[in-house]
Amino acid sequence: MFEVKAPVDREELLTDLRHLHQEIWSAMDFMDPAVFLAPQGEFWSPADHMRHLVRSIRPIERALSWPKLVLGMRFGRSKRDSMSFEQVREKYSIQLAAGAKAGSYGPSPRDPSIPDSDWRALVLRRFEAVSRDFDKTLTGWTDKDLERYQLPHPLLGDLSIKEMLLFTLYHSHHHARRIFERLSPSS
Repeated sequence: MFEVKAPVDREELLTDLRHLHQEIWSAMDFMDPAVFLAPQGEFWSPADHMRHLVRSIRPIERALSWPKLVLGMRFGRSKRDSMSFEQVREKYSIQLAAGAKAGSYGPSPRDPSIPDSDWRALVLRRFEAVSRDFDKTLTGWTDKDLERYQLPHPLLGDLSIKEMLLFTLYHSHHHARRIFERLSPSS
C-alpha cells in the first residue's frame, strides 16, 4: 500500500500522483469513521492529515492555474536543473529532522457543530476535489514548463514546478504512511 517510485518525467509523475491520491482517498473512505476522526495518540487524526494535505496542495493548484507568463513574472524562472525525487525527499527529511512543522498549513480546529459523519464526508470530498483540480490543472504543462517555472516552498525555498510536484508526491506519501504506521492493531 502507498508505494511510490521515483518518477522521471511528467507522465510518470502525474500518473503516480493520481494513483497515490486515489489510493489514499480509497483507504480513508474504507476506514472506520471513529478511527478516521480520532487523534492518533499525541498526533493528528487521519482526518487532520487529509486536511493538511488539502491545505498544502490547494495553493500549488491555484498557482498552476495562472497563465505561465504571470507565474514567471510573479515567481521567476528556475535557474538550475531540477532535483531528483530522492534529492527532494532528502531535503524535506532534513527539514523535518530539524523540527520543521506544518505552520499555517496545519489543519484548523474542527467545527464541533458538524456531526461526525458529515465532517468525514466533507474532509473526503475536499481531498477528492483538490486532487481532481490539481490533476486537471496540470494537463497543460509540458516537461519543459515543469523545469522552467518555479514556486516558493515555505521550508525548501524556490522549487521548480517539477520539484514542487515531486515534493507533493513524497509529502502525500509521507502522511499516508504516518496514518497507517500509527494505527493500533485493533483498527
